Amino acid sequence: MYIEISTLELNVLLSSPTVKIVDIRPVDAYNGWRLHGEARGGHISGAKSLSAKWANYIDWIEIVRAKGILPEHQIVLYGYLQEETEKIATRFSQAGYSKIKIYNHFHDEWTQNIELPMDFLPRFQNLIPASLVHEIVSGGNPLTLNDKKVVIVHSHYRNRDAYLSGHIPEAIDMDTLALEAPETWNRRTSEELEQALLKHGITSDTLVILYGKFMFPDNDDPFPGSAAGDIGALRNAFIMMYAGVKDVRVLNGGFQAWIDAGYEINYEDLPKIPEKNFGISIPMRPEFAVDLPEAKEMLISDDCDLVCVRSWPEFIGEVSGYNYIEKKGRIPGAIFGNCGSDAYHMENYRNVDHTTREFHEIEKIWEQAGITPIKHIAFYCGTGWRGSEAFFNAWLMGWPRVSVFDGGWFEWSNDPENPYETGIPENMN
Repeated sequence: MYIEISTLELNVLLSSPTVKIVDIRPVDAYNGWRLHGEARGGHISGAKSLSAKWANYIDWIEIVRAKGILPEHQIVLYGYLQEETEKIATRFSQAGYSKIKIYNHFHDEWTQNIELPMDFLPRFQNLIPASLVHEIVSGGNPLTLNDKKVVIVHSHYRNRDAYLSGHIPEAIDMDTLALEAPETWNRRTSEELEQALLKHGITSDTLVILYGKFMFPDNDDPFPGSAAGDIGALRNAFIMMYAGVKDVRVLNGGFQAWIDAGYEINYEDLPKIPEKNFGISIPMRPEFAVDLPEAKEMLISDDCDLVCVRSWPEFIGEVSGYNYIEKKGRIPGAIFGNCGSDAYHMENYRNVDHTTREFHEIEKIWEQAGITPIKHIAFYCGTGWRGSEAFFNAWLMGWPRVSVFDGGWFEWSNDPENPYETGIPENMN
């Protein structure tokens, strides 16, 4: 029904601006995981990620158009299974796309030939798919663990009910307040971090897998099931990395990915098995965190940038974003990193199924805003959660100098001596 093209033909089309190559495999495969034993992990260079799973969403065509895949383009689809690829081709055809071709030799030809260009997320291993977590829970050894201890952490903010109402088997719960202080919303002292991590059975050599569910206590989440529910896991991940946990991984898509895969859910309150020796002095990676004095130095440096990962209404001072932050506005000189619609969403960094957005798209957004890996970048938001997620994205991309300005707008705005701005910056008019 659809024209099938050869490997040679596809290789010729790579440089054409009118051709859109579309990878319909799971986003984890796109990032680099070899889910079907392919010779090389990753995706065809230049391909867009459009998981076949998303075709079940009512706003599928909006996702397609948001990725710049338009009816006037010649579309080349590839995936793991020919039948699935043809189903997606039919969806495109029904949506008014007529120039559709299929490539069925990604696995047996493209990945086998090292001369054919592929790309992958540099640190894809730290963004782990639900299928790999399931293998671990089931007693498998998919990560070549070499007897390394694994701790799966269900992150939440003062909401153990989110954990007790269903969690991944073998997962323990961790309140974000174990690692950050509510007085400042900054990471806790080195001594407090060590005590908290040991209490949860985590040492510097533990492989930690984090995921999130809901963010607010007593199920009082104003955005149930929203992407905001996983930000706490990214917050814990940042602080653990700062402290010195050497292998921190985040479940791509959070608890939603586990549910979508149809895996078993556990309801037990599993005990934490404490450790006695963390193994190193905390922090092992102090460069991951920037505090107020260094943030001020970065603002006047040509080699550094502060990136505000907040919403537009927060950035221009229409709202503070939080009921406990009175002052509205932004830090003068900060670059707008646009989290999404408000303080509780990160949709500009997430796909519709809560997985992390295609890294090429995030990088392009940053490039257009003047955010570059050449500089030392410190991400901040209101209290550090959204900044931690942006930091983790940049770190996954292999950016060499990335940090979180931990105090963010909360700490900056609390000092009346610190300048602030409102309105649209002149360079953005």
